[in-house]
Amino acid sequence: MAEPSLISQGLELMIFGMGVVFVFLTMLVYVTGFMSKLVNKLAPEQEVVAAPVRTARPQGVDPQLLKVLSAAVKEHRARQK
Repeated sequence: MAEPSLISQGLELMIFGMGVVFVFLTMLVYVTGFMSKLVNKLAPEQEVVAAPVRTARPQGVDPQLLKVLSAAVKEHRARQK
């Protein structure tokens, strides 16, 4: 009886290994999907009701502050020239 060659043994081992990995990953996909459905059935996600957003009213600008800022900007631009 002749012994199988080293290449044929390697090919058999490769096919067996790839088959095991393929079966495991396929089972992983189905088990994960099943678990997801089971969890959603047992503990459904509750809807989150958003609280109404209160917007702050824009407060008016102090006229005196506006004059001071305008004067400062004009002075700065005059010095830059």
